[in-house]
Amino acid sequence: MRTKHRTPRDGSGGRWTYAAAGAAVGLSAWVGGRAAAPSDAWYASLDKPAWQPPARVFPAVWTPLYASIAWSAGHAVNRARGGERRALVAGFGTNLALNAAWTWLFFARRSPAAGVWGALLLDASNLRLIRRVARSDRKAAAVLAPYAGWCAFATALSASLTRRNR
Repeated sequence: MRTKHRTPRDGSGGRWTYAAAGAAVGLSAWVGGRAAAPSDAWYASLDKPAWQPPARVFPAVWTPLYASIAWSAGHAVNRARGGERRALVAGFGTNLALNAAWTWLFFARRSPAAGVWGALLLDASNLRLIRRVARSDRKAAAVLAPYAGWCAFATALSASLTRRNR
């Protein structure tokens, strides 16, 4: 069942919700980025599959994906109320924490295998989040689809790196 768009009662038009979502996404990207070092000697030494994109592709893809997560969160949370709103905030928060954790598992621990486990948890979180968002805001859920697809690709890439570098 679709709900009608409701403007927050404070008259802000939801600006604060979008700002908070953007800040949360930015924090997640920053925390994850502290661990990512694709140019370090360890990562450079890994045997990579031919289908791995060049390093310059990753920031070019992640920037619009992070923007889409922030927009989706702001849009969905603005439309939700009560327990549904709290569940969405918790779902996005959990997802962003898992997103940031992946780079720590893979790069900081220097463990493609740990990265696979983190990626699988993130994939499960993505599916759950999309289902939850779709209950009240199908447009915001659809915007998350490319993010989920890229994360699934990252899971496959992590699994390939694990197999190739045992």
